[in-house]
Amino acid sequence: MSLEVSRDNASKVAPAAGPQAVNDVVITVATSNGTGSQSANLILMRSIFNMGIPVGAKNMFPSNIQGLPTWFTVRANGEGWTARKKHADIVVAMNVESVDDDVAHMRPGDTLIVTKALAGRVKRTDLLVHVVPFDELVVPVCPDTRLRKMVVNILYVGVLAHLLGIEVDELKKAIARQFGKKLKAAELNTQAALHGYEWAKANLPAHPRFSLKRLDKTAGKIVIEGNQAAGLGLVFGGLTFLAWYPITPSSSLCESAIDFLEEHRKDPDGKATYAVIQAEDEIASIGAVIGAGWAGARAATATAGPGISLMSEFAGLSYFAEIPAVILDVQRMGPSTGLPTRTCQGDIFKAYHLSHGDCKHPLLLPANPAECFEFAAESLNLAERLQTMVFVMLDLDLGMNNWMSEPFTPITTAIDRGKVLSAADLAKVGEFARYKDIDGDGICYRTLPGTDHPLGAYFTRGTGHTDKATYSEKPKDWKNNIDRLARKFDTARKLLPKPIVKTMPGAEVGIIAYGSSDPAIEEARVIMKDEHKLPTDYLRLRGLPIGQETKDFIASHRVVYVVEQNRDAQCASILRLECPEAATKLQSVLHYNGMPLDAVSVVDDITAAEKALKGRS
Repeated sequence: MSLEVSRDNASKVAPAAGPQAVNDVVITVATSNGTGSQSANLILMRSIFNMGIPVGAKNMFPSNIQGLPTWFTVRANGEGWTARKKHADIVVAMNVESVDDDVAHMRPGDTLIVTKALAGRVKRTDLLVHVVPFDELVVPVCPDTRLRKMVVNILYVGVLAHLLGIEVDELKKAIARQFGKKLKAAELNTQAALHGYEWAKANLPAHPRFSLKRLDKTAGKIVIEGNQAAGLGLVFGGLTFLAWYPITPSSSLCESAIDFLEEHRKDPDGKATYAVIQAEDEIASIGAVIGAGWAGARAATATAGPGISLMSEFAGLSYFAEIPAVILDVQRMGPSTGLPTRTCQGDIFKAYHLSHGDCKHPLLLPANPAECFEFAAESLNLAERLQTMVFVMLDLDLGMNNWMSEPFTPITTAIDRGKVLSAADLAKVGEFARYKDIDGDGICYRTLPGTDHPLGAYFTRGTGHTDKATYSEKPKDWKNNIDRLARKFDTARKLLPKPIVKTMPGAEVGIIAYGSSDPAIEEARVIMKDEHKLPTDYLRLRGLPIGQETKDFIASHRVVYVVEQNRDAQCASILRLECPEAATKLQSVLHYNGMPLDAVSVVDDITAAEKALKGRS
């Protein structure tokens, strides 16, 4: 439907295309990085969440500090679907650098809210357009010209509140929460939001298609970033040493952990019971972590793909000398510098095999903030129990975006230090061989530096060694050691979190996925069942190496689609190595454009593959 656009105040509004949609809308706000729009966008998201409506938020920002375009997308969905959607229903265009592309990518009938200064750039006649004089509206509520470029953002929140029916009281509460003790900032932004709301109320009708109505589906839930959740998990897991080097998108994980440590980990005299080092680079940080782990600390670092590459040689030392260490990898798009602020799952194969020679590491694969918290805590136990390096594999989407979550389950299990012999233990057993497999699980007993017993000392080696930690280049000693480490890796299969399996009656098709892909997979399964009559079973991996549950799942299905966010089918490659007899059953569905996975892409790829398979049969 065509629309005659007024270039003054409000547009002349025509009905939007499509059916009425209550509590089902996607809003994208296009602004410029560094203008303070993040606060306004979080207030928008929180206001909807406070109305009891499930929300998901995705922030796509540039890798420079200030100036380039940034897009913040809020999805509100009464059914609880929070994965990214390919298209927004409502676009707020505030940035001259991106407005042409933003408008070009909109679908006919979508809604555009555009600042008056950019209205002349809008040439399409098939959109519902609202022209809002934001630059004029901000003047009376913000006399300080230096603050106007930031305060102007909260005006579009007020306009959206009127158009969609966001409750004003919840908007006020969200502003108060966002600014906390900064009372003047809260007051200024409240006035600006209400000013935008009242202007829209006087000049624009409510949206003809989309509206938000109060529900009760967010009661008791929280909104949190995965990095913050993981940082808290490290503290609850008993972290005593953190070494790190800043790198996007992992920096906020370490910053969160440090904040929690400073608040909660001090003795009665106020002395810290932990140590934190900001190292000169990633190599130094992992070296410090391994040294601390050898000395008996529960030690961790966080990094991203480039850091993982630099840590390769130290990873081999941790594996072969059998020293506990934890790396939280918040994956970003590579190779090289790549796209530092885009998401992917491109480090899976590398982390699993990191270092040279025969080397494998256990991976934990959280899919939501609650698991970021749980797995970060548990990784410290696993590293000490297995005496090896353990990876926790987040990604930028999970780590840096706001996710709705159930409250975290408190950690009630005791800290597991693994097979550590005390002086009393040594006196009782009468002998100690550091690399001898006593129990048949591949895990040897260790002592910590300073153990007050003459049997407790040994030479830690990254070179060939006997079970008594003496130097050896004998082929038999080398092979025995490598085979024992393989047994230990098999032991890890039994200790990692079990996969979660969900089934549908009559399903012959299986799906395997992991990490932040989960919300899109869950939504895609419902679409495929309802619209394509294709029921599916779904196994969500939560750790590698796999156990028998995953092997049985693959064996029980006609075909299994492995959905992951990388080009080279990294997880599928690992599964084929683990299950060579079922390798032809595993079909890859790959997403690697840097954007979070969406349900429609999964549906399109799987239904197309099913059609192709039927055509060949």
